[in-house]
Amino acid sequence: MNTAETAMQAQAAFDDGYGLAPRGYRLPAAMRLGRVVLQVSDLKRSLGYYEGVLGLRAIERSAGRAVLGAYGDDAPLVELREKPGANAVPRRGRLGLYHFAILLPDRAALGRFIAHLAEIGERAGASDHLVSEALYLNDPDGLGIEVYADRPRASWRHAQRQLLMTTDPLDLQDVVRAAGGERWTGMPAGTVIGHVHLYVGDIGQAAEFYHERLGLDKVVWSYPGALFLSAGGYHHHLGVNTWAAGADPAGGDDARLLEWEIILPTAADVAAAKQSLGVDTDTARDPWGTQLRLLS
Repeated sequence: MNTAETAMQAQAAFDDGYGLAPRGYRLPAAMRLGRVVLQVSDLKRSLGYYEGVLGLRAIERSAGRAVLGAYGDDAPLVELREKPGANAVPRRGRLGLYHFAILLPDRAALGRFIAHLAEIGERAGASDHLVSEALYLNDPDGLGIEVYADRPRASWRHAQRQLLMTTDPLDLQDVVRAAGGERWTGMPAGTVIGHVHLYVGDIGQAAEFYHERLGLDKVVWSYPGALFLSAGGYHHHLGVNTWAAGADPAGGDDARLLEWEIILPTAADVAAAKQSLGVDTDTARDPWGTQLRLLS
């Protein structure tokens, strides 16, 4: 089955089961996320973390900049740009990045990653979200990272048009058993950026920008202080929350998310999304200054 047929099936299942589509423009089901671009204070230190802890590899290097991807796959996932002495993320956070999420291709890979973290003594949070199983980490500048694997889509449940998502304890030992004793050798081919989760100042404003203008569907809207959005029935390509409401937006001197990418099937799709957003360029900023880039 080709990508277009898969996307059409996913959209049909979505339309029949859960979610709220925007009233106007709607992003195509085949959209996906591209790289996240991060500003960090010390490139050498960050590379040590992203390569040694996360298991990414540098696929491009230049002065003050590195692009990282998975092993056996040249698709860029994370771009690091150095601003020497950039401020670390404060404990309460800044409006902007809450975390970006690296999606592994299967549960066995997540099991290998958990065992790797235990072996090197790296601490992480862990949650079972029903639709996925996830670990949570912070890089040396305090930028939030999720590493996760999805549960089979056929197992996802929904009620009253919303997907059922929760935050339960993760059975770490059971996930490790799925690895079958294989060791971690870095992020495997097929690893992608699964979603981005942002701190915002107001859920209503975020919904107007990302749902009504950008064209993402609402998937979960009753989670306290949060909204989850996606295309094609995915559990979320974007999460927004007000858990840092009252904080300042991340600024030019902060470690922060500089931009995240949405990749659309065709140039015509990019043009339609730009028209819906009301922008002339391939970039747009949400009400709190977080930039997204549209690509095909």
